[in-house]
Amino acid sequence: MAADSLKVGVAFNTHEPFIYRREKVSEDSVAKVAEIVCQILNQSGIEAILIPLQRSMFNFLRRIKELNVQVIVNLCEGFFGNPHWESNVAAVMEVLHIAFTGNGARTLALCQDKHQAKAILSSFNLPVAPSQLITSADEIVELRFPMIIKPNSEDASLGVHPESVVYDRWSLAEQIKRVIATYEQPAIVEEFIDGREFNVAILDDGEPKALPVSEIDFSTMPKGYPHICSYEAKWYPDHLLYQTTCPICPAKIDSELEARLQTIAVNAFKVMGCRDYARIDIRMNDSGELFILEVNPNPDTSLDAGYARALRAAGIDYADFWKLMIGNALKRKEGDVTTNDRR
Repeated sequence: MAADSLKVGVAFNTHEPFIYRREKVSEDSVAKVAEIVCQILNQSGIEAILIPLQRSMFNFLRRIKELNVQVIVNLCEGFFGNPHWESNVAAVMEVLHIAFTGNGARTLALCQDKHQAKAILSSFNLPVAPSQLITSADEIVELRFPMIIKPNSEDASLGVHPESVVYDRWSLAEQIKRVIATYEQPAIVEEFIDGREFNVAILDDGEPKALPVSEIDFSTMPKGYPHICSYEAKWYPDHLLYQTTCPICPAKIDSELEARLQTIAVNAFKVMGCRDYARIDIRMNDSGELFILEVNPNPDTSLDAGYARALRAAGIDYADFWKLMIGNALKRKEGDVTTNDRR
């Protein structure tokens, strides 16, 4: 389909009141990203229209039909204020054969469940930190200190703060209670890998390939703070932790470590059934061992975020990236039509 005849909908979920009052900034950023993507696509010659997903899925789908868009750039990270419904949005579009960019419903759901994702990665002999899924502070945790406690089914560092890293039983119980009470879900408790942190952006242009590795520089972080990318470090530009966790891309590492990181990241991308794009977060301990922290199938793609930074380091234009993703989505739609015709 020629670019001049293509109409693209840029879908994003609007913020609705939910339980995470301390952590609203990451949700508000989605609309800003959608506006930028829409603007850039229009400037590059592709007609793009913003389509917000608000309180009614029916109205959202009706809007897609009325606008007669051929493909959706899917930036939705939830529905009706609930981030756990991120995969449901993709599932609805799959059922209705609406072409959309990014990962499918199954992958989005699998990756959001940290405990399940770690089990899958481990079953394919990919390295993950020892962990336990905990539903009560009374449960016995058989891991070594220090530990880090997170909500099991969140992303964007929701629920991760400096106090999430604990060094004793009392703090462990308090953080487990906080996570379970605040996020109404189990806590995942992991052995804390105290070392360097990297993230690897993956781009699927027919075959997944790793973009230049990025490293979080913790060298200027104030004494006494754990070296983690907490919610404050990711989302509050005026916060000291944001200013002292600067990403370096490309990372200043040797070719051997770069190859190890990129190989693990590509394998994790494939194992979790990812497509189009994703970001894999990895920690390295003092012995040089690597551990996958998370496979993020819907990473922040704003111009000042890590994924766009990796694109720039690879010499890939931001508009060209989205054109590639749109092309991938249309090819999948064409494949669906061919399959259905054969039936």
